[in-house]
Amino acid sequence: MKNSKIPQRIKRFLNSLQKRLKPKVSQETFKLALKKPHSIAYQLIGEKTDRAVPLFEDMDLNLQKAGLKINFKAYLSLTIFATILISFAALILIPCLFVFVFTIPFFPAVLFGVGGSLFAVAFSITGFYFYPIYRADKLKRELEDELPFTTGYMAILASAGVSPEKIFYSISNISVPLTVSEEAKNVVRDINLFGLDIISALEKTSKRTPSERFREMLEGFISTIHSGGNLAAYLREKSGQYMKLKRISLRKFSDTLSVLSEFYVSLLITGPLLLIIMLAVMAMLGGGSLGMLSPDLLLNMLTYLGIPLGSIVFLIILDAVSPKW
Repeated sequence: MKNSKIPQRIKRFLNSLQKRLKPKVSQETFKLALKKPHSIAYQLIGEKTDRAVPLFEDMDLNLQKAGLKINFKAYLSLTIFATILISFAALILIPCLFVFVFTIPFFPAVLFGVGGSLFAVAFSITGFYFYPIYRADKLKRELEDELPFTTGYMAILASAGVSPEKIFYSISNISVPLTVSEEAKNVVRDINLFGLDIISALEKTSKRTPSERFREMLEGFISTIHSGGNLAAYLREKSGQYMKLKRISLRKFSDTLSVLSEFYVSLLITGPLLLIIMLAVMAMLGGGSLGMLSPDLLLNMLTYLGIPLGSIVFLIILDAVSPKW
């Protein structure tokens, strides 16, 4: 009996030792580490952003359309806080880079730092302002690309006699990651959690969605339920209509892609090659400096700043016009 109690005592001792060794502050530190940047920014400067609220009134609606689950004032606090940090970083790093790497005198380097800091402020505010708009446009394109297949799937379920609530519940549980599944999850959440009926939940979703086609489909869905019409026939008609629109958009995208490819070859391949050859010849001849900007400095700026930034802008434009395959 005594030998059988020894393992139990050892186990109790180890459990008590493990509990004592766990620091009590670790959970609070872990929670602080997991805090999102917008919540930290709101705690630091949230009360001081009231004056800037009228300047960004439409940002709240863009956040809702983009599906970003962030409070408007928290996002505005993050915008201001990140802009301050980026401007100070540019004000310090750019003069150090120009002085120690490009061997430019201190005073012109400081002027470049001030200019770069102002540019960083404008770029940061513009980026934070247009990011919800970009996300809303991306969400719109994804919804409209999925509509032909979504309405066809809904028509099959409606033909089998499935209720509207069960249709959206089935869409929300699709194993394939789809944007329309997230919208269906919001409808199911409004019904199950907030106690709304299917009509009110669909009306709420139609007001929030950035896609005009998806809003039109939901409004027609609501009208068909109200009038007691044939829901399956309505969805089949919408599926055929959206499929035709998808074919047209794919043809337009092929034409747009050919134009963009020509711009890419001209601006980001042929143009930089000509400038690099010209600046290299100017550097060998020992002339052609533009004030404080020597040919070597211009060549470095073109290689390490101009071409990468141009490529990033081209990728953003390409992503903005590309349909979801």
